[in-house]
Amino acid sequence: MRVSAKADYAVRAAVELAAAGEGEPVKGERLATSQDIPLQFLEHILLELKHQGLVRARRGAKGGYWLARPAAEVTVADVVRAVEGPIANVRGQRPELVEYGGPAAPLQQVWVAVRANLRAVLEVVTLADLAAGRLPDEVAAIAADPDAWLPH
Repeated sequence: MRVSAKADYAVRAAVELAAAGEGEPVKGERLATSQDIPLQFLEHILLELKHQGLVRARRGAKGGYWLARPAAEVTVADVVRAVEGPIANVRGQRPELVEYGGPAAPLQQVWVAVRANLRAVLEVVTLADLAAGRLPDEVAAIAADPDAWLPH
């Protein structure tokens, strides 16, 4: 899986909002500076998160951005889907809709399994987990495996 800059920035900004506390407005400039994200790109991302109902915004001196739901109810998958669409697709289609013939036929099951495994991680890690600096046990166990750190 390739994690785009947009998805990475969206999750990092959302974690900053989670760390700020419920309903506490955070200025876009502060988010951009604290996570080293280009401000214009970040504002685009925040607008998408707002349209998807994950973030709220208020203008003015006391304005800024905050999470629309408690951080414990927002997963990394929610944020990624808000800015990128489905977690895993093949040539723009859901894996279960892709068909292959001949010896490549089992490849559909591979793509479905890849999606399921991405979900097994991204749908259990919440913004509250990340803001608190902890991971669910099952995700921490995967990350603790030395083979997970190998680049190939």
